Amino acid sequence: MPGTGRTYYIAGAGITGMTLALALAKFGASVVILERSATLSEFGAGLQVSPNARKILDNLGLDQTISARTLEPSGIDIYPHCGSVPLVTLELGAIMRQRFGAPYAVMHRADLADALYKACRRFANIDIVFGTRNWDVVSHARGVTVSIDEANGQTRTSRGHAFIGADGVHSRTRTEIIGGPPARYTSSAAWRTLLQASAIKDKLPLDRVSVFLARDVHAVTYPLPHRGQVNLALFAPQRNPSDKGESPALPPSITSWPLLSSIIETASDWTSWPLYTVDAPLWHAGNIGLAGDAAHAMVPFQAQGAAMGIEDAAVLAPLLIAESNAETAFEKYRQRRRPRTARTAGVSAVNGRIFHLPWPLSMARNTVIALQGSRGHLRRLAWLYGYEP
Repeated sequence: MPGTGRTYYIAGAGITGMTLALALAKFGASVVILERSATLSEFGAGLQVSPNARKILDNLGLDQTISARTLEPSGIDIYPHCGSVPLVTLELGAIMRQRFGAPYAVMHRADLADALYKACRRFANIDIVFGTRNWDVVSHARGVTVSIDEANGQTRTSRGHAFIGADGVHSRTRTEIIGGPPARYTSSAAWRTLLQASAIKDKLPLDRVSVFLARDVHAVTYPLPHRGQVNLALFAPQRNPSDKGESPALPPSITSWPLLSSIIETASDWTSWPLYTVDAPLWHAGNIGLAGDAAHAMVPFQAQGAAMGIEDAAVLAPLLIAESNAETAFEKYRQRRRPRTARTAGVSAVNGRIFHLPWPLSMARNTVIALQGSRGHLRRLAWLYGYEP
């Protein structure tokens, strides 16, 4: 195969990193993933897998595994502030397959990470090194030299064709190796938790996504039937960031909305997640590049963060294999991907502002949503969901 004989290093065993490893390994390349955690550890809760990402995952052989762990919601219910019935239900289900060639599904983030990990384990040419305490990488004419401090205290040095930082929003590859900017705090946070489906089955339909819009806050719920749970995420302004896992911070109280308040009251074990964005002007330096949130982290208001990283992998892998020079591959990848990720990030940011509009602007928003109808999103987002790498 064209990739045989080349070794690629990836920082980060997250969704982007493991998808990229699978894509490279299928060309016959050898891949080493460096992961700081001692075991596979995917934070978060729910994840929306839209058709643009699902087609890529299916092409990597994950269709049956993902289907067994996902729900294809029939629609998205949009609730206006204090409403007890949806303003409109955006149609999903079968029409997503018909229009875009793959389903729109929801699942637990850890289930997708586990599916990717098990797929990686089936490749003898993928090595995941957990407990990597530290690493350093230098680009040169023949590729990269990587020095790795392993969990046993030993340091080993190896050479590879290229190094890809898929190490997340606070990427060390971006800030220390390439010299890119730190992540920017958005002055907003997400509070996430999982509810028992039995606790809210009389409050919300368990075959759809529900979105609740209010001034300065919105919430999203969707079922995870594989786990018997419902994902609940609430988004609101927060002046000062707090690192994930720091404390079980409670979300803002929404006592004025009986339906949403009754759902929130059933929750416990909240996790607060400060929301950061990244707009890296440089995606590569020599034979060292970036992928996923390390290059273009965005707010989650179009549910496309993971999908953009999956798309990155599908575009970058064949370029790295086809080009004799990794730097050339990284530049072509940047040219192809940056306009799309910037557009998606822009839509996500605008959604956040629209979701949180105060009265009377919220009335105009609700009128527009209602007029667009149950299929308006299919036209508006065809460029996003119909993407083919």
